Amino acid sequence: MAARIGSVPVCRYLVEEIGVDVDADGDESVTPLLCAMFGGSLDTIRYLLDHGANPDKVVGDRFTPLHHAAGMGDREMVELLLTKGASVDSVSVSGTPLHIAAFRGQDEAMKVLLENNADHNKILPGIDTPLISAITASSVKCVKLLVEAGADVNDDLVPPLAAAADKGLTACLKCLLEAGADPNVPDPSGRLPIELAALNGTREDVEILFPVTSCIPTVHDWSIDGIILHAKSVSMEQGDYSNVKRIDELKSLGVKSVKRNDYSTAATVYSVAIEHDPHDATLFSNRSLCWLRMGDGHNALQDALACREMRPGWPKACYRQGAALMLLKDYGGARDAFLDAAKLDPQSSEIKAALRKL
Repeated sequence: MAARIGSVPVCRYLVEEIGVDVDADGDESVTPLLCAMFGGSLDTIRYLLDHGANPDKVVGDRFTPLHHAAGMGDREMVELLLTKGASVDSVSVSGTPLHIAAFRGQDEAMKVLLENNADHNKILPGIDTPLISAITASSVKCVKLLVEAGADVNDDLVPPLAAAADKGLTACLKCLLEAGADPNVPDPSGRLPIELAALNGTREDVEILFPVTSCIPTVHDWSIDGIILHAKSVSMEQGDYSNVKRIDELKSLGVKSVKRNDYSTAATVYSVAIEHDPHDATLFSNRSLCWLRMGDGHNALQDALACREMRPGWPKACYRQGAALMLLKDYGGARDAFLDAAKLDPQSSEIKAALRKL
């Protein structure tokens, strides 16, 4: 608690007078250093590091403080950890800190990591490259930083150009082409970047790709309009199955990330899923939980309110609102939200426990 609220005097008393272990694990294996990070107190973080806190201590599935700082996007925090000896390329189940920064679109944190020689082409089993992660996050700034650092723009597994075209990221598309990305390399489904751009209806991207793309035999009218019409006809035949499948994949990835306490990655995954389906209340509920665990009460509350608006009779939505208000120290509002939840689900032990804490 002292670390989370940023009380250096109390931390000093506990560490120097009482002899509390500076790396002691708390609830869910959260160390004092992580608590200080979630609280945003650089002075407390510096004190703990100066008094023996391990900057590379792993939490969950090998997440270090630097992974969390990169996901939070706090430039000063990342710099501080690195100056205290944190490993810039430490590997977790979600990749290196650079992977996390890319996936969260945290360009300021990424700058510091790259300045400290983070591996921008790190390849790990089952994990996208930092460049693909940045494209997934729709972060033009991160993509440009990685390209400038020398990231491979022609990855065979998931071609970055195809990924950018699939998301309609025109600025990224131009950046990748200028860096030498091959427009004639298909994505895993067999579609070229120009086909993906046409499927998305991003005519500007089709126009950019058209002069540099080889003729596709199945497109009988090889023109910009012809490619777009062809893509629409193919899309109508296939229906919405691919979108549903993608949302299911993202939900699964989000659940796995939460289980390993990687809330920053989970929040980004749910954000991507929300782009595909902005009317799924469970996605907002799950993302609200992630914000809550990262100490971001404002965003946790916004998602909880969106969730309640979509599903007014869902007790979980009320509970999420109450939890967010607790973090924001609005105890009266929290009580009202928890009482609403209790009316909808009187037997919930989770809701009863929340009310007892008030």
